[in-house]
Amino acid sequence: MSSSSRCLQLLEKCRNINQLNQAHALAIACGLGSNSFALSRLIAFCSDPFHGSLSYGYKIFQHIENPTICICNTMIKGFLLKGESFEAIRIYKLLLRNSTRRPDNYTLPYALKACTSMESSNLGESIHGHAAKLGFLSDNFVGNSLIVMYADFGEIGAARIAFDEISCHCVVSWTVLISGYAKMGDVYSARSVFDEARLKDRGIWGAMISGYVQNSCFKEGLKLFRLMQLSGVKPDEANFVSVLCACAHLGSLEIGKWIHIYVGKLKMRVSVKLGTALIDMYAKCGCLDLAEQVFDKLPHRDVICWNTMISGYAMNGDGESALRLFDEMEKLGVTPDNVTFVSLFTACSYSGMAKEGLRLLHTMCNVYTIEPTSEHYGCIVDLLSQAKLVEEANTIVRSMPILGSKSEEAIPWRALLGAFCSQGRVDLAEAAVDRVANLERHSGAYVLLSNAYAFAGRHDEVRRVRKMMKKRGVEKTPGCSSVEINAVVHEFIAGENTHSHMDEIFELLGIIKRQLDSLQCDFLDSLEQNKFV
Repeated sequence: MSSSSRCLQLLEKCRNINQLNQAHALAIACGLGSNSFALSRLIAFCSDPFHGSLSYGYKIFQHIENPTICICNTMIKGFLLKGESFEAIRIYKLLLRNSTRRPDNYTLPYALKACTSMESSNLGESIHGHAAKLGFLSDNFVGNSLIVMYADFGEIGAARIAFDEISCHCVVSWTVLISGYAKMGDVYSARSVFDEARLKDRGIWGAMISGYVQNSCFKEGLKLFRLMQLSGVKPDEANFVSVLCACAHLGSLEIGKWIHIYVGKLKMRVSVKLGTALIDMYAKCGCLDLAEQVFDKLPHRDVICWNTMISGYAMNGDGESALRLFDEMEKLGVTPDNVTFVSLFTACSYSGMAKEGLRLLHTMCNVYTIEPTSEHYGCIVDLLSQAKLVEEANTIVRSMPILGSKSEEAIPWRALLGAFCSQGRVDLAEAAVDRVANLERHSGAYVLLSNAYAFAGRHDEVRRVRKMMKKRGVEKTPGCSSVEINAVVHEFIAGENTHSHMDEIFELLGIIKRQLDSLQCDFLDSLEQNKFV
């Protein structure tokens, strides 16, 4: 075997940067210092975000007199993997200046991804123009990258145009366009694209199911999952996570249990992501014992998994278990994040543990140096109001720093308004509702104030608030509820009589009312008779 061949073999076997330095030295000694293949292998290793050294790779790149397109692509990819999008675009621009080389269908997707990372739509449009001049618009790699970029920029019309220019759509093309429409909240167009696709793999099915779930169309997501099964497509982990999320929001325990059993029948490994989805589903359906079983069986847990279990205890009013689990989390060295403390504050609020909640606030700020967000302030207000400490809550909200956007600032003010109304503090509620109304256009603030006036017997003020809502064009969002009967989820919306069994429901309610009226009459008759005994 020649020394050159041995050197190239050594390059393939490198496992760390020290070995690469030795192999590089040997390559130079063997006369491979300017060999394109050897240089591409060196830079490819350096571009590896786990084992390589991008700075070393870039030094090699700078000394190459005429790098091939493959070497340039590897260098651009290396910068992208490191999150250095500006450097990736700089290499792309150097490539454009060289008349002997042109970007290919690998270069352009990398450059488009860099534009997305930089949030530069103008630069992305320029590279789109380069793709058109070079004749790559019909290419799958380039076309799919254009769809993703435009969808991320919210330009779904441009994404559709890019899709239509692809000569032969692959499953990725359909998947990214469906996901793009779903991301924009347009599930109707997403479903239309889904229906257009002749061959549907589980990626296409998963994109549409996920799109429904992301846009709160949970029943539609479950129906599509069932259709996917009937089509003979085997679901993957991502599909199960989406469907479990739908079950959690609908409170559909039986379907959630069935999915858990189905996962077992498929002998699918319960990963952290899938396990967390199961925990969330069981907790939201009120089955903490089953959520705990899944949590305890997981061999590895990330902070999201811990947060989900703590949140499960919180929403079910078990503050002590939430705090116990947090202590266990700290002992195992898992660092909490801001979501952890939102769940803990909620747990303390629901369980009437104001002192523990304030202690945790001190821990969050001083031990973990986490700056309180609008959600944290909202939880603390709820916590204090549950303990009837509305004046303290008022002081905290009025002294909090500017939190960013108006919608974020509205969260603690809305919680404070709710606290004033629940405690009958109409005087303070009037000032809070003006602040909330200035921060967001939502009916909730007006409804709370109207309810507070009604509770205080100030019906003229109730009418005034309703007139104000009408004048400002603020409409009350109708209430919605759902119930699961025999594994079928029934949804009801206030003011609508669209349910197929509505006549039977009203008939049954009439029977119940007549029975209650009869019982009340019998009870009053009994009281009347006993008066004279």
